[in-house]
Amino acid sequence: MSQHNPENSQSNASMSEIQSSYYRYHSRKVLFLLSVSFGILFLVGIAASFGSYELDLVSVYTTIFAGIFPGMGIPESVANTIIWDIRLPRISMAIVCGASLGVAGAILQGVLRNPLAEPFTLGISSAAAMGASLAIIGGLKLFGAYSVVLNAFISAFLATMVIYSIAKSKGMTPEAIILAGIAIMFLLDAVTSFMQYLGTAEQVQAVVFWMMGSVSVANWETVFIVFCIAVIAIPYLIYKASDLTIIGAGDETAHSLGINVEHVRMRTLIFAALLTASVTAFCGIIGFVGLVSPHITRMAIGGDNRYVIPGSALVGGILLLGADTVARTILAPMILPVGIMTALVGVPFFMFLFMRKRKELW
Repeated sequence: MSQHNPENSQSNASMSEIQSSYYRYHSRKVLFLLSVSFGILFLVGIAASFGSYELDLVSVYTTIFAGIFPGMGIPESVANTIIWDIRLPRISMAIVCGASLGVAGAILQGVLRNPLAEPFTLGISSAAAMGASLAIIGGLKLFGAYSVVLNAFISAFLATMVIYSIAKSKGMTPEAIILAGIAIMFLLDAVTSFMQYLGTAEQVQAVVFWMMGSVSVANWETVFIVFCIAVIAIPYLIYKASDLTIIGAGDETAHSLGINVEHVRMRTLIFAALLTASVTAFCGIIGFVGLVSPHITRMAIGGDNRYVIPGSALVGGILLLGADTVARTILAPMILPVGIMTALVGVPFFMFLFMRKRKELW
């Protein structure tokens, strides 16, 4: 006759509790990601239905699915042209750019250990805009048709390295790093403004577009370029998410676990600069998406970068798409730059985070 072993029962109960806790830990995060994903799909229909030629949601989704799956029906020719040639490129650009900025913000906040860090507040977006201006006005077109994009990337990368060097300096508080970034931003904006005096009316108009931020010039070619960069950068950063989480616990802990801290930081910063540059080169300076998205994600699902990075991408996508939808409809037929809408949301959020730190700056 077998005897009941209390130790085995306790061990089984403990294992069951661990498995249950593990399931709850991950299921909550996956549920958040799925919820935001469905939110994006719903908002795509809303955004595509608004405009001078209004469409109902059924027509919008029918046209979209018919374009993706030709056998699902024959859409109205006018609706097909409006949605696939005019509205969907803009919607797609807003989602991809928002995702890129959200991920870039999450990486910068993690690597610099600064909750206020994002491409705009650190001057990285302004650096990319200055690089683009050099190609437009200064005639610095060493790379042919891709000069604007590559100049933007080089400038953004250099600004990122400057910020990283400042962050490594002893005695630099997170607030001081942000102040240094804002100083760099004003300096680069001044250089860009000076270059406007040297350009033609057409060149100045292009530079002003970069300063304001907009996805209005999106087409499938530009969407494809930004999408390709995001597809390369974001999966790599998700792959490195566990390393970034461990680095957040301290360099000594990361070194003890065999992680090359400087190597990981440098590579992730390069990809963050690339994401920022790709957005700025085509859409100009769009601020605060990279600040707000990671914080919303962390408030919802915690600080595990394996989920924070994809979550920031999804939240960034839905935020920028929502902001652009409001920007082009709130004063229709006038279309506002999307940078104005993101600033209206981002500036109060930035001030809230800044005041919550409660640290003296001098």
